[in-house]
Amino acid sequence: MVDADTILQINTKYKALAPIMNEKVRRHWAASEALALGWGGVSAVSQATGLSRTTIQIGIRELQQPALSALAPTTEIRLRSPGAGRKPLTETDRRLRRALEKLLDASTAGSPTSPLRWTSKSCQHLADELQRQGHQVSERTVNRLLHEMDYRLQVNRKTKEGADHPDRDAQFKQINLRVRAFQRRGQPVISVDAKKRELIGDFKQAGREWHPKGEPVQVRVYDFEDKELGHAIPYGVYDLTSNQGWVSVGIDHHTAEFATETIRRWWLEMGRQLYPKATELLLTADGGGSNSSRSRLWKVCLQALADELGLQITVCHFPPGTSKWNKIEHRMFCHITQNWRGEPLVSRAVIVNLIGNTTTHTGLKVRADLDLNSYPTGIKVTDEELSEVSIKKDKFHGEWNYTIIPRC
Repeated sequence: MVDADTILQINTKYKALAPIMNEKVRRHWAASEALALGWGGVSAVSQATGLSRTTIQIGIRELQQPALSALAPTTEIRLRSPGAGRKPLTETDRRLRRALEKLLDASTAGSPTSPLRWTSKSCQHLADELQRQGHQVSERTVNRLLHEMDYRLQVNRKTKEGADHPDRDAQFKQINLRVRAFQRRGQPVISVDAKKRELIGDFKQAGREWHPKGEPVQVRVYDFEDKELGHAIPYGVYDLTSNQGWVSVGIDHHTAEFATETIRRWWLEMGRQLYPKATELLLTADGGGSNSSRSRLWKVCLQALADELGLQITVCHFPPGTSKWNKIEHRMFCHITQNWRGEPLVSRAVIVNLIGNTTTHTGLKVRADLDLNSYPTGIKVTDEELSEVSIKKDKFHGEWNYTIIPRC
């Protein structure tokens, strides 16, 4: 019988060598220790290392094969026999990943169309539900799959801007159905919104970047707008299908004319090349700002755009208090912010270049350009001008869901 001191010595050696041993070397080392101990050696080494007796016995058989020592140094030695080892569950169960995605979609915090898809269920509960559906999966496997799918545990974030509308969830479903229907028909779907106004100059930018120790970038103490450099207003268009975006960097005012001009530029520079046979365009937007659901000028400008492009433009607004769920926020704007973290926006060219060089591992591509036009505020739209807009309102919340039809 092997004594306790010997087991402790084996355990100490194993802990020291384990980080540099692969699977095959590990079982061969354990086998050699077991052979050196003699009777009871397999059990002792198993107890000291945590390796199974079967693994150690396989190692012993491999060491005792005379052909092993005769292998030439240049011959590749496999860690396992061909076909050995279990295949990943995602290969043996092709429906597993999709089933997990459906569970996460159904348990999203906020809206069912949220791009972040923050799950409110634990890995154990997800595993239990998948098992009830017939999938042989453990909590640990669910945890690994969530990381592979780029999910992370996240704390609550303040996103509500006001009281929830009673038809909030119904409008989310309406938007989701519209998006899928347009994508099935091969028609473009875009998400639009304006990023916050940025001061141009050597002002502090949130975030940190690598610099030599003790040599941070020097910036102004006070954030007062530079009268010569002014400010920048990035207004973006994000293509939900192609994962591409366009940002116009305005220098004047954030108006409905500026917003529709940005959509026009996106179509001329990117959209029509991606969708040469398009006859419709769906855009999702929040309910306030330049693209407000109540803005008369927004609808008049959309009519002019529909006439010029020859496209039926369908608009779906997010209900009050939910603008943060617009996908452009989490699929494009957040990456732009990350790309210029800690980088003072000292000129218009810097802003355009930082936006245009924003990419992600999932393939996001963004193009940007300056919009030097002036967009005056305070433009009034008369009842007569509004009556000329060829608008078709949906039965469900026509103020949120409507289509602008070209007049020619």
